[in-house]
Amino acid sequence: MKIGIVGCGGTMGRLLVKEVAAAEDCRLSGGSGRPGSPLIGRDVTEQAGLEPSGLIVTDDAGALFRDCDAVIDLSVAGAASHHAELAAAHGVALVHGTSGLDAAQQEAVEAAARHTAVVQSSSMSIGVNLMVELTEQTAAVLGEDYDIEIVELFHRNKVDAPSGTSLALGRAAAAGRGADLDALAVFQRDGEIGPRPAGAIGFAVLRGGDSPGEHTVIFAGAGERVEIAHKASSRSIYTQGAVAAARWAVGQPAGLYSMRDVLGLA
Repeated sequence: MKIGIVGCGGTMGRLLVKEVAAAEDCRLSGGSGRPGSPLIGRDVTEQAGLEPSGLIVTDDAGALFRDCDAVIDLSVAGAASHHAELAAAHGVALVHGTSGLDAAQQEAVEAAARHTAVVQSSSMSIGVNLMVELTEQTAAVLGEDYDIEIVELFHRNKVDAPSGTSLALGRAAAAGRGADLDALAVFQRDGEIGPRPAGAIGFAVLRGGDSPGEHTVIFAGAGERVEIAHKASSRSIYTQGAVAAARWAVGQPAGLYSMRDVLGLA
């Protein structure tokens, strides 16, 4: 199976190159970068710290999609629409794990899924996706007598907040109560805000250091507190999940899938 990496020179892109190169059942077919990047023309694997492969970083993402069975995109939200359109045009399975998409970018991803298999998830981590499932189940069992707060910590360079994972956890918690997150979410607290609204789902965002991601869902009741937590110690958990998603997506019918489908949780 041939896998291409868009944004192959970014932090996650280089890790993906290593992950695919090390997989016995996959073959790295190339990598792309943004036009004007100093990485253009360099060897894809060499720039990731591996032995040269003869594959050259290109700024022509279309050429990359033409020679792949699947493409993994953990790059930036601004490129999401273009990559989704290329996946649809070439019938290439797309694994999309970039958070912070606006409405138009999300629509482009969903449009691509009408033509090819697209696996989209705010987190490619297997553990995080299990946490999402447990959050929905716990919210359903505990009910509204337990206040829900979602706390995250990420490295100082993360640009969106809350993280896509936190929002996925919030949606899962709301679904467990048969509700819509938009009606319950509290993203900001400052000054004299008054008592906590009944049924609210609160979000707290922390940034600092080099943490690849920590999330805790707190169910705070009278006399006890239940917490579901996930702490990443390496970004490799995301690349391992992304490659597993690519393996699964190739051969699937057109549609928009999630890591729940990949893991058999749907």
